[in-house]
Amino acid sequence: MYDFKPDPSLDPAERYRQLRDAADALTSTELDGVANMANVAALIWEFLPDLNWAGFYRMGQNARGESELVLGPFVGRPACIRIPLGVGVCGTAAQSKTTQLVEDVHAFPGHIACDSASRSELVVPVIREGKVVAVIDLDSPEPARFTGADADGLEALAQMLADRI
Repeated sequence: MYDFKPDPSLDPAERYRQLRDAADALTSTELDGVANMANVAALIWEFLPDLNWAGFYRMGQNARGESELVLGPFVGRPACIRIPLGVGVCGTAAQSKTTQLVEDVHAFPGHIACDSASRSELVVPVIREGKVVAVIDLDSPEPARFTGADADGLEALAQMLADRI
Protein backbone atom coordinates (compact mmCIF):
# COMPACT_ATOMS: atom_id res chain seq x y z
CA MET A 1 0.00 0.00 0.00
CA TYR A 2 1.19 3.47 -0.84
CA ASP A 3 0.86 6.22 1.74
CA PHE A 4 2.14 9.53 0.43
CA LYS A 5 1.20 12.21 2.94
CA PRO A 6 3.20 15.44 2.87
CA ASP A 7 3.73 17.57 5.94
CA PRO A 8 1.26 20.48 5.60
CA SER A 9 3.89 22.95 6.81
CA LEU A 10 6.29 22.30 3.90
CA ASP A 11 7.36 25.24 1.78
CA PRO A 12 6.16 24.99 -1.85
CA ALA A 13 9.53 23.98 -3.32
CA GLU A 14 9.89 21.06 -0.90
CA ARG A 15 6.24 20.04 -1.33
CA TYR A 16 6.72 19.84 -5.11
CA ARG A 17 10.04 18.01 -4.72
CA GLN A 18 8.29 15.38 -2.61
CA LEU A 19 5.41 15.24 -5.09
CA ARG A 20 7.88 14.63 -7.94
CA ASP A 21 9.68 11.97 -5.92
CA ALA A 22 6.39 10.18 -5.20
CA ALA A 23 5.31 10.47 -8.85
CA ASP A 24 8.70 9.14 -9.95
CA ALA A 25 8.37 6.17 -7.59
CA LEU A 26 4.93 5.30 -9.02
CA THR A 27 5.64 5.91 -12.71
CA SER A 28 9.28 5.06 -13.38
CA THR A 29 8.67 1.41 -14.22
CA GLU A 30 5.03 1.50 -15.35
CA LEU A 31 4.57 1.52 -19.13
CA ASP A 32 0.85 2.36 -19.20
CA GLY A 33 0.38 6.11 -19.57
CA VAL A 34 -3.22 6.11 -18.37
CA ALA A 35 -2.25 4.29 -15.17
CA ASN A 36 0.54 6.80 -14.62
CA MET A 37 -1.80 9.77 -15.16
CA ALA A 38 -4.33 8.26 -12.73
CA ASN A 39 -1.76 7.81 -9.98
CA VAL A 40 -0.28 11.27 -10.51
CA ALA A 41 -3.74 12.90 -10.41
CA ALA A 42 -4.34 11.15 -7.07
CA LEU A 43 -0.92 12.29 -5.78
CA ILE A 44 -1.58 15.89 -6.76
CA TRP A 45 -4.90 15.71 -4.89
CA GLU A 46 -3.10 14.42 -1.78
CA PHE A 47 -0.20 16.86 -1.94
CA LEU A 48 -1.85 20.16 -2.85
CA PRO A 49 -4.46 21.82 -0.65
CA ASP A 50 -7.45 23.87 -1.76
CA LEU A 51 -8.17 22.08 -5.03
CA ASN A 52 -11.55 21.10 -6.42
CA TRP A 53 -10.16 19.39 -9.55
CA ALA A 54 -6.80 17.88 -10.48
CA GLY A 55 -6.04 15.84 -13.54
CA PHE A 56 -5.10 15.48 -17.16
CA TYR A 57 -6.43 16.23 -20.60
CA ARG A 58 -4.73 14.16 -23.30
CA MET A 59 -4.10 15.22 -26.86
CA GLY A 60 -6.54 13.43 -29.15
CA GLN A 61 -8.63 13.97 -32.26
CA ASN A 62 -12.23 14.83 -32.94
CA ALA A 63 -14.46 13.10 -35.50
CA ARG A 64 -13.00 15.33 -38.25
CA GLY A 65 -9.44 14.28 -37.41
CA GLU A 66 -8.56 17.65 -35.86
CA SER A 67 -6.40 17.78 -32.75
CA GLU A 68 -8.14 18.56 -29.48
CA LEU A 69 -7.85 17.77 -25.79
CA VAL A 70 -9.71 14.73 -24.44
CA LEU A 71 -10.45 14.16 -20.77
CA GLY A 72 -7.96 11.90 -19.02
CA PRO A 73 -7.65 10.63 -15.45
CA PHE A 74 -8.65 13.12 -12.77
CA VAL A 75 -9.92 13.65 -9.25
CA GLY A 76 -12.91 15.93 -8.78
CA ARG A 77 -16.37 16.49 -10.17
CA PRO A 78 -17.30 15.30 -13.66
CA ALA A 79 -15.63 17.45 -16.31
CA CYS A 80 -15.84 18.59 -19.91
CA ILE A 81 -14.84 15.70 -22.15
CA ARG A 82 -13.41 17.50 -25.18
CA ILE A 83 -11.74 20.91 -25.43
CA PRO A 84 -10.74 22.48 -28.76
CA LEU A 85 -7.22 23.87 -29.00
CA GLY A 86 -7.14 27.57 -28.21
CA VAL A 87 -10.38 27.45 -26.22
CA GLY A 88 -10.44 27.97 -22.45
CA VAL A 89 -7.44 27.78 -20.17
CA CYS A 90 -6.56 24.18 -21.11
CA GLY A 91 -6.95 24.73 -24.85
CA THR A 92 -4.86 27.90 -24.63
CA ALA A 93 -2.07 26.10 -22.75
CA ALA A 94 -2.06 23.27 -25.29
CA GLN A 95 -2.08 25.52 -28.33
CA SER A 96 0.54 27.97 -27.02
CA LYS A 97 2.68 25.28 -25.31
CA THR A 98 2.89 27.61 -22.30
CA THR A 99 1.77 27.43 -18.70
CA GLN A 100 -1.42 29.32 -17.92
CA LEU A 101 -1.72 30.66 -14.36
CA VAL A 102 -5.14 32.28 -14.00
CA GLU A 103 -5.96 34.10 -10.78
CA ASP A 104 -9.62 34.70 -11.74
CA VAL A 105 -11.12 32.29 -14.25
CA HIS A 106 -14.15 34.57 -14.70
CA ALA A 107 -11.83 37.20 -16.20
CA PHE A 108 -10.24 34.72 -18.64
CA PRO A 109 -11.71 35.14 -22.14
CA GLY A 110 -13.43 31.94 -23.24
CA HIS A 111 -13.09 30.19 -19.89
CA ILE A 112 -14.94 26.84 -19.88
CA ALA A 113 -16.83 26.46 -16.61
CA CYS A 114 -16.91 22.71 -16.03
CA ASP A 115 -17.34 23.34 -12.29
CA SER A 116 -18.96 26.64 -11.33
CA ALA A 117 -17.11 26.54 -7.98
CA SER A 118 -13.72 27.01 -9.69
CA ARG A 119 -12.24 30.46 -9.23
CA SER A 120 -8.59 30.00 -10.22
CA GLU A 121 -6.73 27.60 -12.48
CA LEU A 122 -3.24 26.42 -13.34
CA VAL A 123 -2.62 24.48 -16.55
CA VAL A 124 0.78 23.14 -17.59
CA PRO A 125 1.44 21.47 -20.96
CA VAL A 126 3.25 18.14 -21.00
CA ILE A 127 5.60 18.30 -23.98
CA ARG A 128 7.38 15.35 -25.59
CA GLU A 129 9.73 15.88 -28.55
CA GLY A 130 8.34 19.39 -29.07
CA LYS A 131 4.69 18.30 -29.14
CA VAL A 132 2.03 18.67 -26.47
CA VAL A 133 0.84 15.21 -25.43
CA ALA A 134 -1.32 16.33 -22.51
CA VAL A 135 -1.94 19.11 -20.05
CA ILE A 136 -2.04 18.96 -16.27
CA ASP A 137 -5.02 20.97 -15.04
CA LEU A 138 -5.56 22.20 -11.47
CA ASP A 139 -8.67 24.11 -10.39
CA SER A 140 -9.37 25.76 -7.06
CA PRO A 141 -12.42 27.36 -5.48
CA GLU A 142 -10.02 29.95 -4.01
CA PRO A 143 -9.29 33.08 -6.07
CA ALA A 144 -5.58 33.51 -6.85
CA ARG A 145 -4.80 30.11 -5.28
CA PHE A 146 -1.83 29.40 -7.53
CA THR A 147 1.56 31.11 -7.49
CA GLY A 148 4.72 31.11 -9.55
CA ALA A 149 6.06 28.43 -7.17
CA ASP A 150 3.09 26.22 -8.09
CA ALA A 151 3.74 26.81 -11.78
CA ASP A 152 7.44 25.97 -11.37
CA GLY A 153 6.67 22.82 -9.40
CA LEU A 154 4.04 21.59 -11.85
CA GLU A 155 6.31 22.35 -14.83
CA ALA A 156 9.04 20.18 -13.29
CA LEU A 157 6.48 17.42 -12.74
CA ALA A 158 5.25 17.71 -16.34
CA GLN A 159 8.81 17.49 -17.66
CA MET A 160 9.45 14.35 -15.62
CA LEU A 161 6.21 12.75 -16.87
CA ALA A 162 6.66 13.60 -20.56
CA ASP A 163 7.96 10.15 -21.50
CA ARG A 164 5.70 8.29 -19.08
CA ILE A 165 2.23 9.26 -20.22
